[in-house]
Amino acid sequence: MRPLPGVQGAILALILVACAPVDEIHDAPAPAMVEPIPGTDRHLIRLTERAAARLAIQTATAERASSTVDLGDRLAIPYSALFYDSDGATWVYTNPEPLVFVREPVTVDSVVDDVALIAGGEPGMTVVSVGATELYGAESGLGAGDH
Repeated sequence: MRPLPGVQGAILALILVACAPVDEIHDAPAPAMVEPIPGTDRHLIRLTERAAARLAIQTATAERASSTVDLGDRLAIPYSALFYDSDGATWVYTNPEPLVFVREPVTVDSVVDDVALIAGGEPGMTVVSVGATELYGAESGLGAGDH
């Protein structure tokens, strides 16, 4: 009896993977480097370009809130940029330079549709609007070692 064509292909693929040099696999950069920020319980996260693409990270710019009433120093950000931790604290991930992310605390003043008005941060700061949960997982070590 002859093996099925799909089985032959699977066997060939396994052989090719098994023959790959181990150094190529182990020399690949870690997708995320997590560095403690001295004096805080937060970390600076550096992603590789490939990791950022795989996570589909998207960002937005925080802008001074505009309204007919005085909102003080409130900033408008996408609601999707807000991240709530297990203790109920509210955060955003900022993107101070390419492929670098830092979790920052914010206070939510109000949410209207898909815009959150927050206290904290600076106008013009870049916040992660898609991918904050994955960054938190990298920062907290959730999923570390999983492949």
